[in-house]
Amino acid sequence: VVYEQEGVFIHSSCGKNDDQDSLIAGILRVIEKENEVVVDWRPLDETLDTSNILCAGKDSSSVVEWTQTPKEKCSRGADRPSSYEAEWDMVTTVSFKKKPHSNGDATTHANGESKWSFLFSLTDLKSIKQNKEGMGWSYLVFCLKDDVKLPALHFHHGDSKPLIKCLEKHVALNESPHDERVLLVKTQKSLSQSFENLFDEPSYGLLQKWKKDPYIVTMGKFSKVTNYIVGSLRPSDPSNQRRPPSEMADFLNDTIPGLKINQQEEPGFEVITRIDLGKQPEVSRREPVSAEEWAKNMDSDGRILDVDYIKRLIFKGGLCHTLRKEAWKFLLGYFPWNSSKEERANLQKRKTDEYFRMKLQWKSVSEEQEKRNSRLRDYRSLIEKDVNRTDRTNKFYEGEDNPGLILLHDILMTYCMYDFDLGYVQGMSDLLSPVLYVMENEVDAFWCFVSYMDQMHQNFEEQMQGMKTQLIQLSHLLRLLDSGFCSYLESQDSGYLYFCFRWLLIRFKREFSFQDILRLWEVMWTELPCQNFHLLLCCAILESEKQQIMDKHYGFNEILKHINELSMKIDVEYILCKAEAISMQMMNCKELPQTVSEILGIETSSVTPDSDTGEDESGAELSCPTSLYQSISTPVIAANGTRDGAQQMAETQSLTPA
Repeated sequence: VVYEQEGVFIHSSCGKNDDQDSLIAGILRVIEKENEVVVDWRPLDETLDTSNILCAGKDSSSVVEWTQTPKEKCSRGADRPSSYEAEWDMVTTVSFKKKPHSNGDATTHANGESKWSFLFSLTDLKSIKQNKEGMGWSYLVFCLKDDVKLPALHFHHGDSKPLIKCLEKHVALNESPHDERVLLVKTQKSLSQSFENLFDEPSYGLLQKWKKDPYIVTMGKFSKVTNYIVGSLRPSDPSNQRRPPSEMADFLNDTIPGLKINQQEEPGFEVITRIDLGKQPEVSRREPVSAEEWAKNMDSDGRILDVDYIKRLIFKGGLCHTLRKEAWKFLLGYFPWNSSKEERANLQKRKTDEYFRMKLQWKSVSEEQEKRNSRLRDYRSLIEKDVNRTDRTNKFYEGEDNPGLILLHDILMTYCMYDFDLGYVQGMSDLLSPVLYVMENEVDAFWCFVSYMDQMHQNFEEQMQGMKTQLIQLSHLLRLLDSGFCSYLESQDSGYLYFCFRWLLIRFKREFSFQDILRLWEVMWTELPCQNFHLLLCCAILESEKQQIMDKHYGFNEILKHINELSMKIDVEYILCKAEAISMQMMNCKELPQTVSEILGIETSSVTPDSDTGEDESGAELSCPTSLYQSISTPVIAANGTRDGAQQMAETQSLTPA
């Protein structure tokens, strides 16, 4: 939210009377989305929906009572909070269409929104009409490109100048020669101004900024690539377009110490042995695990009967939304898989007390103390900044003084007390947001987040060890999968796969819609079908885009632009199928390189010559979790009507479970 003003009214009965009922009070906001800027006005009673967020009744170390917020206590279905897909559909709406109404009152429609609410992208703005100075309170009328005029907005508290100043950062406004009250939108500036400025320099300059702070550049700048950067990265002279591989290698090694990814000086000659992985098998997915299936796999004490079986079901289909609040606690390691219902209740009670003791630590720090604690001040400042821009288009987090935002802030501050050495690093709010959305409970969300951060900790450490390791591992996997594509990327200074940095840093959080990321994460948390499955997801996305990148001869900046524009456009089910197929390809390979085996956790073990195990010529056998494809009661049918390749593989080979 880059601009916000309360006390902006619509006069629904202008010219008739000054009666209070004709004035509709609202809040006007200008919101920066991933790739555009949106103007949003809505009545005050619409700006907050907190009907089902659980908040702490007491803020102390004692037992905490959970209560619903005072607003109407109504049950919320799984899909009630708006998904990213719906919100992006709203953002890209071409124009505002006024809904039919019978009178001038701001009546509320069945969907909960007033007919007077509106939202439009600045790309659709044609002009702004203002009233003359000294003519009562300030007002504005927005006119869109299809000549639709929105209701006049009257600024009862303050004037409209700050709004105009804010809009001028994103669009060029010129006074109309025919009417001094009208501001016309001229040639639009880039909606991601900061990124356009960044690209005024050669690509080496971009990498210099990335070297200085890869988190800020990746999270703040790469996310806003637009059409305005085409051709701006490279100089016009083709002879200057290529930097020596040695120079790039030295530079990237300085950026992330220890990053050593092979760069072929001559793309036509590869010092590797090509390995035939065979054809990718057909893979399909099943329906999400239902509440009935979950309950059937639990005994009378609340213990999971067959953990491996339930994990396989989740991997193949995910979870229905109503199960997530319970199942995610197991998947993330907050609840032990073999625990009873009573044991889990006792655990939650202990963890509740522990959480509030830590929360009380930062809550009780006085202003004077904080003045002498620069690290705590820095953590608080960064958290407040990030919380105010994390998933604000999601209904769970929209509006000011939203309990969801307050809990997001409090959990992140408490995490600083839990792990003060790491504290807070940009991107962590992205990992917490879906967890809190699902849990709707401060304590449960915190401990699930702690478990998730145990997995992700190295991504955020100062030395970036986790990021370094993953980029190297991804390079190994991609080279095995398609060495030709790797060579092409290297020829375009893109072999370091730096454009995957954000994917790895926050596990695709900004690449998929909010609802899709819930599905993707729960599948990854099963740790099936192999370790580092998220790297195979990267491979699946890159392989899907390979044809376009190579056929159109994309260069450095075009590759960067293309990959970033995939955000919110990737089909999660297709990518999950493709990544699973790649995993099966590699597990079935008899000549899998040792490095790749170690990355995927596929062990090789010697077998006796007479054992019927599908051994290779060297007598080595691949040991992989093929139990994933067995014991699933629901048959998985491929698109062509046959059993999928996974089941065929399980039937034709006898492989030792990892």
